[in-house]
Amino acid sequence: MIELRDVSFGYDQTMALKGVSIKIQPNEYIGIIGPNGGGKTTLLKLTLGFLKPQTGTIIKNPDIKIGYVPQLHRFDRLFPLSVLELVGLGDVRAKDWKQKAFAALEKVNLAEYAYRPFSALSGGQFQRALIARALMTEPSVLVLDEPTANLDVDAQEDVHALLRSLKKQITIIMVSHDLQTIVNEVDRILCVQGKVTSSLPNEICEHFAVGLYHKPLLDKEQK
Repeated sequence: MIELRDVSFGYDQTMALKGVSIKIQPNEYIGIIGPNGGGKTTLLKLTLGFLKPQTGTIIKNPDIKIGYVPQLHRFDRLFPLSVLELVGLGDVRAKDWKQKAFAALEKVNLAEYAYRPFSALSGGQFQRALIARALMTEPSVLVLDEPTANLDVDAQEDVHALLRSLKKQITIIMVSHDLQTIVNEVDRILCVQGKVTSSLPNEICEHFAVGLYHKPLLDKEQK
């Protein structure tokens, strides 16, 4: 579905990613982990098409649609929009946007909040509304940047339960610092630290839980 072949990208004189070669298969649930500054955001931006590789190639199935859920803190919660209008921004060109927005809200169990101001939503509800917005275009790939950051435990579980309901229906790519949850939820883990290492959840050792992205795992042959 998406393939990066020997992709490298840097800012000024600093390389963020070097020689990245990965394949993302249809209906895979991918978790992305790594230290701050390791290149996770750069990898997302390259996958989304916000950045172009300086070397290497990115190949995408021409029929795929990508939905993007950014981090919560990037939104002005005081902006005067209803929940329905917020979700409708996911496909502003659709003539039937209200119908599609309602359908998306039903998928995330927020239809009853459609005409409330989105500033009245709790953190977990707001995150689900952003996921509904990303689902407006019926994407085949859903990309989420730390969707449970700064949420309480119950709200985090609501988000993960929603993603579980979407699992195997679409491809999900999620950045998270919550290693234990990622290990339990995803099909495959990409560890990003300049290079990208692909591992199965049961191959991730306990050292990652305390942020030790050690060299033996990172030197594994990329898949």
